[in-house]
Amino acid sequence: MGWTEERVTVLKKLWLEGLSASQIAKQLGGVTRNAVIGKVHRLGLSGRATPSQPSRPVFRPTRPRPAVQAAPRRPVEAAPRPAAPPPTPYVEMEGTATVLTLGAHMCKWPIGDPSTDDFSFCGRRAGGEGPYCVEHSRVAYQPVQRKKGGANELARSLRRYI
Repeated sequence: MGWTEERVTVLKKLWLEGLSASQIAKQLGGVTRNAVIGKVHRLGLSGRATPSQPSRPVFRPTRPRPAVQAAPRRPVEAAPRPAAPPPTPYVEMEGTATVLTLGAHMCKWPIGDPSTDDFSFCGRRAGGEGPYCVEHSRVAYQPVQRKKGGANELARSLRRYI
């Protein structure tokens, strides 16, 4: 069915009343929702009197929010921290878990080459940061190393841009 002048007039009226494209298509008959949207776009009908409303109200029960406790604040240290000792080399031991035996609270540190048969995971109890045990967390999450020079280094880097 084509768009006659009368159908276009009805379309404009229903669109400005705030009906959805699906509702307009049902009332006009013989056109799809997409045809209504296309015609509205071609006619440049953008503004609406009121937004379309769903046919029935949607019930959404409120979910109680979990109580969040703020972490206690630590006092700001004014003294510079001592330099961290150099990391000690870590000797990797054979893992005890495979992909099939790895559980939710087990260390997921990969050991060996995944393409070989002796590939495994650490398998110890995960208690460090993330999915790793304490020892592998130390290897995976290294502390941030601060640059030497501080203000002098900053001033030197800023001079390049001035």
